[in-house]
Amino acid sequence: MMPGSAAPAGGAGMFVPAATAGTVLCCMCGVAMQPNPANMCARCLRGRIDITEGVPRHAAVVYCPDCCSYLQPPRSWLRATPESPELMQILLRRINRPLARLRVSLSGAEFVFSEPHSKRLRLKLRLRREVLHGVVLEQTHPVEFVVHDRLCDSCSRAQANPDQWVAVVQLRQHVPHRRTFLYLEQLLLKHGQASLAIRVAAAPGGLDFFFGSRSHAARLVDFLATVAPIQTQTAKQLVSHDTKSSVYNYKYTFSVEICPICREDLIALSPKASRDMGGLGPLVLCVKVTNAIALLDPLTLRVHHLEEKKYRVYNFKAALTSKQLVEYIVLDIEQESPEISIDGSRYQLAYAQVARVSDFGKNDTIFTVRTHLGHLLNPGDHALGYDLYGANLNDDDMDTAMTRYSLPEVVLVKKSYEKRPRTRRWKLKRLPVEEDAANKAKGEEEKRLDEYESFLKDLEQDPELRFTINLYKNEDYRSEMASTVGDDVPTVPIEELIEDLTLGDDEEDEGDEAVAGIAQSGMVE
Repeated sequence: MMPGSAAPAGGAGMFVPAATAGTVLCCMCGVAMQPNPANMCARCLRGRIDITEGVPRHAAVVYCPDCCSYLQPPRSWLRATPESPELMQILLRRINRPLARLRVSLSGAEFVFSEPHSKRLRLKLRLRREVLHGVVLEQTHPVEFVVHDRLCDSCSRAQANPDQWVAVVQLRQHVPHRRTFLYLEQLLLKHGQASLAIRVAAAPGGLDFFFGSRSHAARLVDFLATVAPIQTQTAKQLVSHDTKSSVYNYKYTFSVEICPICREDLIALSPKASRDMGGLGPLVLCVKVTNAIALLDPLTLRVHHLEEKKYRVYNFKAALTSKQLVEYIVLDIEQESPEISIDGSRYQLAYAQVARVSDFGKNDTIFTVRTHLGHLLNPGDHALGYDLYGANLNDDDMDTAMTRYSLPEVVLVKKSYEKRPRTRRWKLKRLPVEEDAANKAKGEEEKRLDEYESFLKDLEQDPELRFTINLYKNEDYRSEMASTVGDDVPTVPIEELIEDLTLGDDEEDEGDEAVAGIAQSGMVE
């Protein structure tokens, strides 16, 4: 059978002609085309029918430069970043009513680049409408929005009187250091939880976050409950009362207390707590703090996760904190068991002979201890640990444990690295915290710098810790500084760093890709 001939449909010798698409001539220009109810080609239809007629080409949008939010009439303000899906929805709501009146559907939309300081936002819309007995036309339509700056209500009150707040979150932790707050600060910056705060002020033992709305403060408290073991108390104070309209104005206070147990703390469990945890301890190390406390027995590698409500039942304190770590040198080490992984962290039991660095040249005191750092330590390395042999402890649970059990003389916590780079290839962003006079004292300032340096070292040594926060490339870093770093000193890989983008004089955290389409009811990307 020849190509293009009819195919047999039934018996031999019977053929049916192949179906061919018919064409007609356009009634206006005479071009051959597929038939449609209008009998006109697409070019002639577009030339005679404009489906964008009546659709606005210019509109206005109100923007608050202080909190980076846009007005959603009549009174709500929505926060949105440049070329974000949230900004796209705000702009499209301004023209949805004319589209519905003209029975024009929106099949897609995308941003058109405009200069950041031009006060113009440009969109390219793809409109679709049915014309002339079922014929559907689609056409692009540009819309330009003029941005008008105006402070929102909360920012106006804040600029008129910075103390005119509605709700405050008083975040406290009763410990002699600020390591927890340094970590929470990075979490708040990454997730944008403190961006709605009118101001952030330092206070003895913590921070105060002031908000212009109670809902913003409550959202911060809910976020803190997911990342730290906290206990919350609320209170309100009547500010004013309108007897005619029965309107009450209150100031709300959220008192948030973080559990006083921090990472690397040494804890002596009471007999009741040890029994309830399945015979854990009695000496345990805190290895991780999220919304639960992870306690590790360094002699058996058993881990127990203690929730905040359960912790309040025992209410134990840290016998020794990271401020009391002593530096040791490893003389010899012998692995006892293979390396294992627990909750993403690696451990290995080993016996190590260590001596205090401060004892060199004074005495020959050597300790043989069991440690969970067998996979990290080698002879000649330095390690930080708790000296139970010469420590002066004031803890009832520790005294009970010493009388009932044979406690080790040294508990090693982590490996120590001597050499450090003078500059780092990465940096962190900080919250704009208002410091009081007590925190600006010379001794207090040096203490804060030391704690911040210790926090940076912890980030370099713990990949799991820095996985939860954002690290940015340091533009001031010079490669020749890397010569001061030892071969075994952990560093942050460059692939984990984020480019620090800037818009003009203000630094903005933006994504690397611009949004090119939307997905909304009746809309297609």
